Amino acid sequence: MIVIRDIEDIRGTLRGACATIGNFDGVHKGHQKLIARTRDKALTNRQECVVITFEPHPLRVLAGKNTPPFITLLDQKLELISAMGVELCVVLEFSRCMAALTPDDFVRRYLVDGLNVKELVIGYDYAFGKGRSGNFEVLSELGLKYGFGVERVGPYMHGDAIVSSTRIRDLVRAGNVWDARPLLGRFYTVVGKVEHGANRGGRLLGFPTANLKLVDELCPGMGVYAVWATVGGRTMPAVANIGYNPTFGNEAMSVEVHIMDFEADLYGADLTVRFVQRLRSERKFDGLDQLTEQIAKDISLARTILASSDAQI
Repeated sequence: MIVIRDIEDIRGTLRGACATIGNFDGVHKGHQKLIARTRDKALTNRQECVVITFEPHPLRVLAGKNTPPFITLLDQKLELISAMGVELCVVLEFSRCMAALTPDDFVRRYLVDGLNVKELVIGYDYAFGKGRSGNFEVLSELGLKYGFGVERVGPYMHGDAIVSSTRIRDLVRAGNVWDARPLLGRFYTVVGKVEHGANRGGRLLGFPTANLKLVDELCPGMGVYAVWATVGGRTMPAVANIGYNPTFGNEAMSVEVHIMDFEADLYGADLTVRFVQRLRSERKFDGLDQLTEQIAKDISLARTILASSDAQI
């Protein structure tokens, strides 16, 4: 997939694009439905398939840092979109100036002049432009004006509720990572760099851990999880602890991952963690012996869970 960050790099080069547009935080099943429809329609019409998204996330620009954490950061988002067979992803730099554009100005500048859009596929609740005034009806009128068609795709349902980034975020925050899987179409995943921790796992407890540094990503609720850990192209069963390690009286929250049957220096490495199931809440133990005994039980339970067919990646 080709990724374009400046519309000028592609202006005037497309024969006719079938595009979809959105933030796509999580690239969940609803987003996948939208992207798949765009891809299939582009193939039928012999047009370029284009996904348009924004960086930074518009909420981060408009509301500052008082925004919920993101389900997927840009690199992971692009990887997931690329896996769906998309030819081109345009990452527009979002700013207050862009937010102030009227729907007509945005459509003319980016969709018509920039990408030569002939078909536009949008989600059921998509709105854009100044005051979010650019809805399906407005886009349909602009399509008639500038010569492109507009299709609105309905929501993706799971159970009796719409799949949304908010719903997934609430599940992950509550630690219900298993329930988030069918909404995402995959296990909830974070990617971080291994940094130096308190150096207690291997030295004191006999269970070495990788201390993971996360930036801006949604972190599952505190507790112990059965996870898959991937480093250097190798995926291994593991256990992750998210919390404050109350037995040691920590003041800062940490994400520590013990990879089973694996010993290597991972400092500075990028570690991918896929959260399969929450095992228990975090709690304070009376001493190291009790804590070590519980960790051994956690690892045994995680082995059983990860060996099941339902837990495979």
